[in-house]
Amino acid sequence: MPIAQSIAAPVGLQGYVMQVQMTPAVCSLDTSKKKQRKCLEGYSLTITGLIPETTQQHCNTTTSPNLSPLQDKVVARVMPDENARNRLWYGIGGCTGLTASQYFRDIINKADKLKIPTDLTGVENKFVQLNTLKSQFLKLNPNMHRESIRFICQNSGKTTLLTGIQICYKTNGLYKQCSSQVLSNCPNHFYIKGSY
Repeated sequence: MPIAQSIAAPVGLQGYVMQVQMTPAVCSLDTSKKKQRKCLEGYSLTITGLIPETTQQHCNTTTSPNLSPLQDKVVARVMPDENARNRLWYGIGGCTGLTASQYFRDIINKADKLKIPTDLTGVENKFVQLNTLKSQFLKLNPNMHRESIRFICQNSGKTTLLTGIQICYKTNGLYKQCSSQVLSNCPNHFYIKGSY
């Protein structure tokens, strides 16, 4: 297949959702993950994917997710688990319209541009209000729409922890309003787990 065909924009692509994981919370809630690099090395945030929003039914690809050693090192800063990156690519690569190298470069570019409130990367556990955290994101990222961000929480005993953030993008990389399929399940108040 010619290269031009392999990177043409796929039919039905409506945008992307970047999934950002609150690593300390996830590592404390799921004991099976405690030996993963992101938990052992104390990452505060990791990206688990840039998921295409598409009308296509099947997004699998057989193209290689292998990156150059330099790009692999750069991507590992935000996505430390190579096996998870490979599974992600094989599962969604067919709907991105990109090569693996372009796709992971796009993740790095979006991660570098996204400004994160300090409450999310501190060492202290914090009790926060959803609207306050959303306002911090909007202040730090002036082009972000109020409906471009969704928060994911999980209960841990009597405590509700923030476990993830989803950011919605148009195909051109600008922020967009999240679709109705991208849900937020956090209450008005929740905890942010600090670093280990």
